[in-house]
Amino acid sequence: MELEQLKYPVGRFTRPETVTSELLSNAIVQIEAFSAKLRAAVEGLTDSQLDTPYREGGWTIRQVVHHCADSHMNAFSRFKLARTEDNPTIYPYHENLWAELEDSKNLPLDPSLSMIDGIHARWSMLLKHFSADDFARTFFHPQQDRNVRLDFTTLMYAWHCKHHLAHITNLKSFKGW
Repeated sequence: MELEQLKYPVGRFTRPETVTSELLSNAIVQIEAFSAKLRAAVEGLTDSQLDTPYREGGWTIRQVVHHCADSHMNAFSRFKLARTEDNPTIYPYHENLWAELEDSKNLPLDPSLSMIDGIHARWSMLLKHFSADDFARTFFHPQQDRNVRLDFTTLMYAWHCKHHLAHITNLKSFKGW
């Protein structure tokens, strides 16, 4: 398999020109279902399997799961900030450095899986109650030096769920686990 396909097993995120209500509904379903799909994907894996990188130079399955908890915790916070404040400036974080911290490399998955359960239950409920005006709200991303709309961000995180789930399921399939 080529490096690009290993890195981006569902393809790179493509931002649509417009966000339809159907795209948003599908994205919310994906965000809501992610926790159960992730749990199913890692169920029964040994520590050795969890510590296997999904590609040469990539994160281990363990790091991917902890990254999803970190990333989606930050995302949920950004959604709540943007929903309750006018174009707040969010605080970026260095995900690659977070993935190298002790908790991301060595902690069992249960704490992060529990976080993901709670975050996704709350996040999907919040999104289901957003109006079109809510989805049009923005936050300012200082690293990107631009305002980011919540509708596009919703689609991006639905992709993020599929992206990292595919890292795990593709590795399991490749290894015959």
